Amino acid sequence: MAEPDLYYSKAGSGSPLIVMHGLFGSSRNWHSQLRRLAESYEVFAIDLRNHGQSFHADEMSYAAMAEDVARLLERLGLNHCRVLGHSMGGKVAMTLAIQYPGLVSRMVVADIAPLAYYHHYDDLIEPILALDLDSFESRTQVDHALRPNIPEDQLRAFLLQNLVRESASWRWRINWRVIQRDMDALTGFDELPRDWLGKLPTLFIRGASSDYIDDNGIEVIERHFENASIATIAAAGHWLHAEKPQEFSQLVLDFMRR
Repeated sequence: MAEPDLYYSKAGSGSPLIVMHGLFGSSRNWHSQLRRLAESYEVFAIDLRNHGQSFHADEMSYAAMAEDVARLLERLGLNHCRVLGHSMGGKVAMTLAIQYPGLVSRMVVADIAPLAYYHHYDDLIEPILALDLDSFESRTQVDHALRPNIPEDQLRAFLLQNLVRESASWRWRINWRVIQRDMDALTGFDELPRDWLGKLPTLFIRGASSDYIDDNGIEVIERHFENASIATIAAAGHWLHAEKPQEFSQLVLDFMRR
């Protein structure tokens, strides 16, 4: 049976721009960016499967996520879209462009390369799965319970955005167990065939303080993306769209308007 459609929020008018979040995120993390982007485009901010308000499914792969997005775009009657993806969302964008080239006209990939990375995030997921949510009365109590294992306040606050109160009980919007089980697929990426060459106009944006697009990543990008450019935002890490929002949105808009 086919999965239901993905949840999305929409803003602005004009040509369609599709925005996809990273791992453990959701469309709500992009609200400040959407306000700027929606001045020029009709922006569709998508919650990918097992994240945000989208459905939970027992598979987490880039092929499946790209198929979800393709099905949504086809239902909405959209093609030749501009696409923006951060981190995991960037890999979904690249997969979408490879598997459904007619749906993508220009692409921005934020701080990720078409490579496998090696981080299983067990240090974040295990403490979350160990919580007995029924024992907590407030979000502050959950926050305090996670603090010994996840001491970084900003990271903990980001993860707790996925905790919602419904009918006097707590629920995680993220499907933690499936994500943990399929983490190798999420941190990985199918190696592109050596002779594969993409002609899609693509901008890779990296943070100067991030190591997600290193020299090896640049070499792979330049080998496989014939019409790609790489921009670096100074004093920004992996969350470059949140750390340097004006610089990030200006790079995106300048590229998308070409």
